Amino acid sequence: MLQVCLNGTRGPGDSAWVPMSPESLAESAARAVAAGAGEVRAHPRTPCGGTSLSPRVLGPVLSSLRAAVGRDVRVTTAVAAEPDGGRRAERVRSWAVLPDLVSVDWHEPGAEEVAGALLERGIGVEAGLWARTDGAERFARSPLAPRVRRVLVKVPLPSAGGEAEEAARAFLSALELPVGVAVLLHGEDGGAWPVLRLARRLGLAARIGMEDTLLLPDGTRARSNAELVAAAR
Repeated sequence: MLQVCLNGTRGPGDSAWVPMSPESLAESAARAVAAGAGEVRAHPRTPCGGTSLSPRVLGPVLSSLRAAVGRDVRVTTAVAAEPDGGRRAERVRSWAVLPDLVSVDWHEPGAEEVAGALLERGIGVEAGLWARTDGAERFARSPLAPRVRRVLVKVPLPSAGGEAEEAARAFLSALELPVGVAVLLHGEDGGAWPVLRLARRLGLAARIGMEDTLLLPDGTRARSNAELVAAAR
C-alpha cells in the first residue's frame, strides 16, 4: 500500500505546488490516486494557512476529498494544530464529518486522551511512533495499544542514504507492537526515498507526498503529489 500525504505543515513558501484549500487538496488527491496512490492523507488548513482540527475546517476538506477519490481519507491530530491535548480531544468530539483513520503521535502530550476520544466515536486510530522520542515506550505501556488499527513509524532524519535506512531498521527492531498490527514506515526530506525503498523491501506500507519531500529521487523539484507517487510506484 502506498499512501500519498498531500501537504503536512508545508505551504506556498515551501513550494507553489503544495495544495492548501479543499478544492486544491481534492484535485491533488485525485491525480495522485490516478498515479497509483492507494490511500490519501491531508492536513486541513484554514484560509490563513494554519493547520486546524476545527469541524468548520475539517468537514469541507473531508467532503471534497471523498467526492474526488471515493475512498478512505486519513488526517492527523498533531500538536501543530492544537497544542493542548484536552482541547484536541474536545475538537474530536465536536466533529460532524468523520475521517476514516486519524494519526495520533504518541509522544505528544494528551495522546491517549485524544486516541480515547477517537475510539469513542468509532474512528480508527493510527499510532504515530517517531524515532528519537519516547513515543514507542509510551505506546508499549498503553492500554489502548491493542485497539489501534495501524502503527505509523516515522524516522525524522533529514539525511539521505544509509543513515536514514539504518535508523529505520534499528527503530523497527526495538518496537513492541500488538500481534498482527499493520505498519506504515516513512522518512522525510533527504531520508524519504531511502526509507520508502526499505519499506518496500520489508513488505510494509509506505507513503510519499509533499508532506515528506518536495524532491524527486533525482533531486529535481516535484511539481505535484502525483509526480511523487508516480516516481514511488
